[in-house]
Amino acid sequence: MKVTGDKLVITVDLTKPGSLSSTGKTKLIASTRGAVSVEYKNRGVKAAVNVTVPA
Repeated sequence: MKVTGDKLVITVDLTKPGSLSSTGKTKLIASTRGAVSVEYKNRGVKAAVNVTVPA
């Protein structure tokens, strides 16, 4: 996750197999595991991202 100009760019490898959720309904491909700070114009911007697919 990075800031390019005025855009927050998130790159996720969608070919990863992922891990099964506790309910077994989805697979978690990527996660920030909570809010992550990113510097933008001397301010701390926070983003939290989860990428899931159906199991």
